[in-house]
This record gives sequence, structure tokens and C-alpha cells, in this order.
Amino acid sequence: MCSPTKPRSCCSRTRLAVFGCWTSVSRVNVLPTFEEHNGLLFYPVQYEGNESSKNCVYSGAAPNQQILPAVEWLLSDEAPKKLGLSKKIRTFYLLGTDYIFPRTANYIIVKYLKSKGLEPVAEKYTGFGHKDYANIVQDIKDKNPDVIFSTINGDSNVNFYNELEAQKITADKIPVVAVSVGEDELTGLDPAKVKGHLAAWNYFQSLDTSKNKEFVKKFQDKYGKNRVTDDPIAAAYAQVYLWKLAVEKAGSTDVDKVREAIRGIEFDAPEGRIKVDPKTQHVYKAFHMGKIRDDKQFDIIYSTAVLAPDPYPQIAFPGWSCDWTKGGITKGTKVQIIP
Repeated sequence: MCSPTKPRSCCSRTRLAVFGCWTSVSRVNVLPTFEEHNGLLFYPVQYEGNESSKNCVYSGAAPNQQILPAVEWLLSDEAPKKLGLSKKIRTFYLLGTDYIFPRTANYIIVKYLKSKGLEPVAEKYTGFGHKDYANIVQDIKDKNPDVIFSTINGDSNVNFYNELEAQKITADKIPVVAVSVGEDELTGLDPAKVKGHLAAWNYFQSLDTSKNKEFVKKFQDKYGKNRVTDDPIAAAYAQVYLWKLAVEKAGSTDVDKVREAIRGIEFDAPEGRIKVDPKTQHVYKAFHMGKIRDDKQFDIIYSTAVLAPDPYPQIAFPGWSCDWTKGGITKGTKVQIIP
């Protein structure tokens, strides 16, 4: 047993590594403690950027690995052809849950759209657990955007998609592109109500590689044949191995030594070959756009090459950058995201 008077080496704060947190709210709240006590947090979920800490390894997507590639593709000539739309996508309806990730994600999207001479037709937020989307869906019908970009989080997605179907907004009319809806969220949705809508991630269970097939099989053998993997699950799995490889390289679990060793570490993950960026402590990742199928899985209709992470895309955070090999964060124009 560890005790305040007789701590064991495993209790040393300089050896603390934690794999977890789900939302940006939780990550932001715990990071000061990791920084105060020099622990190391491995965060597996996509996030909004505008942050970098030497006490965190970000194994989920940075904005330029999920949000921006999604918007770029939607504006391309290819997107309407893949989606069966009659015209190019130019008008966006931004809808999210009211907390830091959706607010900052939409800030980035608005900045990018303005750089192309475009503006969203609406930007709206609802609270966690919001259930009644009737008025918002009516507003969507009235504004008739080309696409809905959704950063809704959690169970509210079920109510939102149900209301879209009830008011006869289908994917062939106004597709939804979600960045927080994956295979696990689809288990609670009727496929007939969501078929054809989109999700932007860096991993899908349907990725056709031998490494991923092996991962899915082992996951389902352990947790049940009806269980599904998704992007945060795959990232959470991979980040433990990134830590393991760094510990082996360092010959120690000491945080300072692990942090030094993990820079540039690579691993054959379910999503493909990943690497920890030495400068930002974010992970190199490819981007995929998935289209919902009848079986609650995704057809991958667009992919990029592996993208270097950038927590401070210049379109939104001019002058900001991060290089922990050279001391940390370079500050630029002050950015304030107001909830």
C-alpha cells in the first residue's frame, strides 16, 4: 500500500501517466493538475485545437486533421458528385452543443469560409442533453442550406436525427456532416433515419486493412460480437502502445524521460501508421469522410494522405505555433472564444 508517510515509487508524481478524458471540458479542467505535478495525460478524442501542453499527448485529431479537411472536401467539385447533389456546396448551417469544442470548431470553420468569400447561414447551439429540435429543424428548412455541419455531442444526436427525419430532411436533400457521431453513436439510431448522412473521422471500423480487421476481431472477441469500434476507441488503444514504446526507449516511466522518448515514436495502429509529432505532441493522422450505410457502418468516400498535426491553424489563430523541442508556444493574435 502507498501512504503519505511511506510512498512507493509507483506513486511518484513524476511517473504519473493517465489515459483518458472524453470532452474538451474534462481535459481543460484536469490539465492544470497534470502541469502542476508533472504528470502526462494521453487524450484520445478529436478536439478544437488552440491548445498545447507539454503534459499532454493528443492522440485524437487536431483541427487541421478533421474539421478543415471536412470543410475543404465539402467545397470541392467532387463532393456533390459523391453525395448525389445537383449543385456545389456553398451554404453551411452550423449546429453544435454549447461548450468549448463546438464553439472553437465553428470559429475555425467561419474563418475558413470567410477566406473563400462565404459565410454560414446560421450558427446555433443547444445544451448537453437537449431533446427538442423541432424549432431548429424548422429553421434549417427555412434557411435551406446546402449542408448541416454538426458538432452536437452525446445523446442529443438521436433527437436531432429523429427530428430531421420527422420533418423529411434526408441526406439527398441536406446532408449532415457530423464530427462527433461514430459507429457507437449509430447503435442507438434507426438506419433508415440516418442513411446517407456523413461523419468526418480519422478511423472507421470499415477500414479495409489487415491490421484493422485483426483489431476489430480481437475487440469483438473480448467485448462481444455486437460491439463496435470507433475513432476514440482506436486512438485510446494506440496511445497506450505509444506510451509503452516510449517507456521501453527511455528505460524508465519517469515523465520527463518518457516525454523526451515519445517524440517521433511511430506505431502501426488500426487507423494506419501513426507518429507523435516532436514539436506539438500531437499525432500524425490521415482523414476520412464516411457515409452511413444500412448496417450502421460507414462507406469511406474520401481520404487524405497522412496529415501533420497543427493545433494552431493560421486561418484561425494567426501567429500562434508550438514547438516543445524549442521551449513551447509562440503567441500570436489574441483569440477569445465566447460561450
